[in-house]
Amino acid sequence: MNPRILAVTTGRILRQLSHDRRTIALLLLVPVVLLTLLYFMFDDQPQVFDRIALVMLGVFPFIIMFLVTSIAMLRERTTGTLERLLTTPLGKIDLLFGYGIAFGIAAAVQAAVASAVAYWLFGLDTQGSPWLVILIAVVNAVLGVALGLLCSAFARTEFQAVQFLPVVAFPQIMLCGLFVARDQMVGWLEAISDVLPLSYAVEALQEVGVHTDPTGTMWRDLAIVAGAVTVALVLAAATLRRRTA
Repeated sequence: MNPRILAVTTGRILRQLSHDRRTIALLLLVPVVLLTLLYFMFDDQPQVFDRIALVMLGVFPFIIMFLVTSIAMLRERTTGTLERLLTTPLGKIDLLFGYGIAFGIAAAVQAAVASAVAYWLFGLDTQGSPWLVILIAVVNAVLGVALGLLCSAFARTEFQAVQFLPVVAFPQIMLCGLFVARDQMVGWLEAISDVLPLSYAVEALQEVGVHTDPTGTMWRDLAIVAGAVTVALVLAAATLRRRTA
């Protein structure tokens, strides 16, 4: 991996993103709108709102980044941009990690905005620091980026890329412990949950919700999610095709 090429690639992706107003609106406004809906749904149940909104601060970036990056990478292939880029010294791993860093920066802004609304407008109450929530949300967003890049390699159209969302993201959301505690699931469902990275991101957020200081479990879960990001990016680089007809 070349640091200079990686920096140039990250800058290019950020410039492209800054010119796409619809994507910026999707990144910044959609989480806020959904949090607003949650707040009024549980207006008379603040403890339920605290539990669900805390987890959603990590889930929303995961879903949105998965969707945005899978489509963005597919467009680079179908338009021939990727093929032209790979004739330069740019390597696949530089490109994919550049995507991870660029959208990680975008995720940091997204998480900061959503967390500010949740804490200071809607009164979200957690024992741990909001900065830890933002950190976990950013790592979770990069997980969405990595999985989106990996899945985009197997799609030929934008519609196919979107179809991976319910296949990859929804089972993780259902089994992450949001609806039913993982240790209360049927044995085989708990086993599946144990290998899904989103489960550990949610557990890390739940640790922040009930503990004043960072716990060993939280750092372990965060390390597992970061490891899953690295594995997904490496696999994405190995499966990435130069062009899709």
